[in-house]
Amino acid sequence: MSELAATSSTPVQWERFTPGQRLLRYGLWLFCIWAIAQSVRHIEVIPEFLYDAPEQMADMLGRMWPVDWAYYQPDVHQGLMETLHMATLGTVLSLGLALPLGVMVAPNVTKSRLLNMIARVILVSSRSVNSLVWAMLFVAIFGPGPLAGMFAIALRSVGFVGKLMGEALEQTPQGSIEALQATGAGKFAQLWYGYWPQIKPAFWSVALLRWDINVRESGVLGLVGAGGIGVVLNTSIDLFQWDRVALVLITIFTVVALAEIVVLQIRKRVL
Repeated sequence: MSELAATSSTPVQWERFTPGQRLLRYGLWLFCIWAIAQSVRHIEVIPEFLYDAPEQMADMLGRMWPVDWAYYQPDVHQGLMETLHMATLGTVLSLGLALPLGVMVAPNVTKSRLLNMIARVILVSSRSVNSLVWAMLFVAIFGPGPLAGMFAIALRSVGFVGKLMGEALEQTPQGSIEALQATGAGKFAQLWYGYWPQIKPAFWSVALLRWDINVRESGVLGLVGAGGIGVVLNTSIDLFQWDRVALVLITIFTVVALAEIVVLQIRKRVL
């Protein structure tokens, strides 16, 4: 009786993690610290450049003012239009390529593991290469210009759009699909009348998001010769025309902000 009373009077000590979990968390923290230390150790910092960096930045900002607004027509405007056209056509082309790949990668739609694997490899390959690298490859194939930029945008976007479309198809409720199968509907009818109405909002949302991203990415493709406003920016930097560099940067910022607002309003009011 006395032992039971002593046990009940002992306060229960609650612990959030077990000893094994605590040890694992400490190990992860040590690994993160080690990884950061290794990263810092391998970055070559030149003290002479680091010390006068604020002075150099102030000098550059001073050279950017006043902005050369007269330079907008025709060079910056033409580069801006090229950038928007590259982003739009690249997005449209990527949607056309990504939809069949999204169907192929979804195992509940395409029952072949081989086709699932082929589609997944293509989508991963697309996402693993940066748009600048794609642009360099297409500049070597098609030569400098916006055509290379458009293909770079399209190839980079296929992996993103195809992956999200495949996941949307996998999460589609099967009730309407089974009803169509019970009526003897073919594969295309199941896709068109069963899957498409359910993934349509996600599709347009992903398309708008990708166009928004592509507008941003198209702005720098000109640095490797793939057309667009990046060519104007690169030329101005090479010639140390910092007042024109400021104009190009302001133009890019304005267009990206407007694209963000347009996409946000369309998604809020239409989708």
